[in-house]
Amino acid sequence: MANPSRGRQKKDDDAPRQGELMEKVVKIKRCSAVVKGGRRFSFAAMVVVGDGKGKVGWGYGKANEVPPSVEKAVKEGMRSLKTVARHESTIPHIVKGHFGAAKVILVPASPGTGVIAGAAVRAVCEAAGIHDILTKCYGSTNPVTLVKATMDAFEQLRPKYEVERLRGVTLS
Repeated sequence: MANPSRGRQKKDDDAPRQGELMEKVVKIKRCSAVVKGGRRFSFAAMVVVGDGKGKVGWGYGKANEVPPSVEKAVKEGMRSLKTVARHESTIPHIVKGHFGAAKVILVPASPGTGVIAGAAVRAVCEAAGIHDILTKCYGSTNPVTLVKATMDAFEQLRPKYEVERLRGVTLS
């Protein structure tokens, strides 16, 4: 007999609970150093951390094993949390971010669109709690630089009331 709950997930399971942060491993790199006895491997992990309600950060950790490198990255990600300006389930306006050779364009989308993005940019958007967004990446497709470019774009976002205050006008 089939399990009736199999294949279905509750909406609440996806979102972190109060005070809980979601962690998404974006990339794990394996590096090797040739030593007298052969190769010695080390690992580097890129992790995105967020509360799903507008706070997101990233961390990069290195260690001789995968789990300690992920733990280090999560710890660094918690320290680098930044607040992202959101408008309902999307972003307030179009924004461009870049880091090195990676360029990212983030475009607000209507409700129900979903996150149209690659794996690295998707991880940052979902961790920030953005559910409707269109993205396009140019230049480098390295996940590490894409995460940093996306964070650069998020830091440029301004909510409507802040733009009105800075310009001294009322926007419709």
